[in-house]
Amino acid sequence: MNRATVIVNPASGRGAGARRLPRLVARFAEHGITDIRTTNAPGDEARVVADAVRDGAETIAVAGGDGTWGKCAVALAQLGSPARMAFLASGTGNDFAKNFPTPASDHEAMAALVARGTREQRVDLGSVDDQWFLNVAGFGFDVAVNAATVDRRGWLRGQTVYIAAALRLLFRYRGFDACADVFGDVVPRRRMMLVISNGKNFGGAFLIAPAAQVDDGALDFVSVGDIHGVARVPLFLRALRGAHLEHPAVAAARAAHATLTFATPPAFELDGDLHQAASHVVRVGTIPRALRVLVG
Repeated sequence: MNRATVIVNPASGRGAGARRLPRLVARFAEHGITDIRTTNAPGDEARVVADAVRDGAETIAVAGGDGTWGKCAVALAQLGSPARMAFLASGTGNDFAKNFPTPASDHEAMAALVARGTREQRVDLGSVDDQWFLNVAGFGFDVAVNAATVDRRGWLRGQTVYIAAALRLLFRYRGFDACADVFGDVVPRRRMMLVISNGKNFGGAFLIAPAAQVDDGALDFVSVGDIHGVARVPLFLRALRGAHLEHPAVAAARAAHATLTFATPPAFELDGDLHQAASHVVRVGTIPRALRVLVG
């Protein structure tokens, strides 16, 4: 049995992490895994991961959602640790785990896998302005939606939080101008959204980059052009099944690096967390094979 640590974000899934903690502890104890650690506040993931690595963890199972997974994955990769990461779905979207044949939502099955699993896959990470991300980065509409979900009080749960916010902003969002060399732009173009995806899914329900591979050394760029009014509704619905790429206002490209130029330093999101660029010129890149992931 490998030495395993379980990291739990109690705040993930609008408090679901805390509610599930006693059962999660019991499930892993059945397999002899008793090293359970929790994050105390946003940004605490790097410290907890570093402590686990220092204490000899060979597998780090993280119970949370894409935000927690992203922070833990980046911390683990930047440490250069050979420890593997496993994903326990306990968040809002839980998108990155959908790229693997692992039962992330079945914590009993995941406990058994963490205890005895040996298969692993090396996966890439992405970067925006030297800030690393696991699953997705976004500009434009995606940033506005994520900002609208910062206060997540209320009765909505799971992917409906993101979808509800997207629907509220669908007709109000005005778009942005940017020049993206990956699409051959020579002048700025008006866009509704620009998503840079390592995996296939984002927002809990959207198959944003259906052909993306997490281990191909490249990122999938999806640009949604200047679409207005009710024309946004069918495109929004098509994105649920990955059919948006057929729309004439949508462009897709795959590349290991790109340069994006804006009129002013833009806001952007990495795995759901909001950031502000330091310059109007933004560099995007790939960190190949940066993370080991335990797979079933």
